[in-house]
Amino acid sequence: MSAPAITPVVVRLKLSLLRNGLRQSGGRRAAYIATAVVVLLFAALQLLGLIALRGVGHAESLVVLLVAVLALGWAVMPLFFPSGDETLDPTRLVMLPLRPRPLVRALLVASLVGIGPLFTLCMFTGSVIAVARGAAAFAVGVLAVPLALLVCVALARAVAAANVRLLTSRKGRDLAVLSGLVIAIGAQVVNFGAQRLGSSGLGELDPVAGVLQWIPPASALGAVHTAGEGAYGTALAQLALSAAALVVLLALWSRSLTRLMTAPDGSTLQTGEKAVRERSASGLARLLPAGRTATVVERSLRYVWRDPKTKAAWVTSLAIGLIVPVFNAWQGTGSVYFACFAAGMLGIQMYNQFGQDTSAFWMVAMTISTTRDAHAELRARALALLLITLPYATLVTVLTTAMLGDWRRLPEALGLSFALLGAMLATGAWTSARFPYSIPQEGHKNVAPGQVGLAWISIFGGMIAAAVLCAPVIALTIWWNISADGAGLLWLLLPVGTAYGALLTLLGLRLAAPQTARRLPEILTAVSKG
Repeated sequence: MSAPAITPVVVRLKLSLLRNGLRQSGGRRAAYIATAVVVLLFAALQLLGLIALRGVGHAESLVVLLVAVLALGWAVMPLFFPSGDETLDPTRLVMLPLRPRPLVRALLVASLVGIGPLFTLCMFTGSVIAVARGAAAFAVGVLAVPLALLVCVALARAVAAANVRLLTSRKGRDLAVLSGLVIAIGAQVVNFGAQRLGSSGLGELDPVAGVLQWIPPASALGAVHTAGEGAYGTALAQLALSAAALVVLLALWSRSLTRLMTAPDGSTLQTGEKAVRERSASGLARLLPAGRTATVVERSLRYVWRDPKTKAAWVTSLAIGLIVPVFNAWQGTGSVYFACFAAGMLGIQMYNQFGQDTSAFWMVAMTISTTRDAHAELRARALALLLITLPYATLVTVLTTAMLGDWRRLPEALGLSFALLGAMLATGAWTSARFPYSIPQEGHKNVAPGQVGLAWISIFGGMIAAAVLCAPVIALTIWWNISADGAGLLWLLLPVGTAYGALLTLLGLRLAAPQTARRLPEILTAVSKG
């Protein structure tokens, strides 16, 4: 008696997981429906746009590039959003008597169920309509669309299976932190590319498309245009490349599944000697002065590296602080003063310093008995932040200046950045003591319920106060720029801004220390609500 086919079972399992996930809460159901509506509307608009490209010169180059970008998205999506599809983790089926080949077939079919495959299908269908010329081209398109879609799905599955041990670990989950960085950079690249194409036309894409049309799955859609030009042998070769890529991806996927189903998971095992060596090997502690400062600095930097919420905030600040000035300079619309954006974004990390400790702040509170202890705690946290923000703000300023070629304004841009950074450290230390709030460890919220007002006061109030504190340096910069005699004094803004920022930091720490020492119970209560 032959075994029943598992493909329908896995497809029903995929639908059940989706249905049960939507039943968990009304908010999740509303978010899914809203996302589906937006994606489908966007897909419909893109489909109409691609159909409108029919007959436009060099449209085939845009289509090939579009397919390559979609394939890249399918490849990296499992790395950044491993929890988006529960069936991406085949180790959940390890106890079942399943063989790799039927399992690959079943999971491949199940992967075609969802919004992502439907969106991709619309894009590929529109691409075929945009470039097909004649019955032969449409006949090739009928083969190219499902073939390209299967290559994309198999690529995503092969990547997920090869990295499933990583994706289900703590480090793998932290990869999702980088998704914001990828999206931000991708949006800026798309924006810059759209501006270039708007001014120079689609012909700019021909050299890139000439290479991509031989790389699967873009080669499958490239075969449609090639067949329309009568080069049937070349079109057949391009289709064969995509078919060969599908076979290779399925083989790699099957091999990964076999290894996952039969090999023990030793990714979390390590010998006692190795664990002790890793715990004791802390080069940073040896470089810092002994005492409270070294302990607090090392603890703060470990939060940045290990805590998902803290890491997400830092990655976002680092990315946006670089993207805004550099991409504006790249497009020729920027200014060296945009480099101050990096100092501002990084200075925000000084706000709510105790919130990242959550309920564990009681251990910090036990070590603070005087204003002097509170001052040492805040000073060490500011030092940990400066170890990252000071060189990074300098790098962004120098890079922006180099891209604009306006080296004359480098000293004043650095002076303004350092003054702003110092002002934000000062206001951040004070608001951390006066308006602390809790950061929930679970979920996507960065503020505990009922504390949103505190967060707004802390961050935006502190940012406004920091801008006001920087007013003297800003006024001096404007005065020397408009004054006939001030042009030769602009270089003084570097030492003036640096000294002013350092002074603000010292004063802010002095003012925040008594508040911290006096309000330890209130701070502990506020940061423990998450």
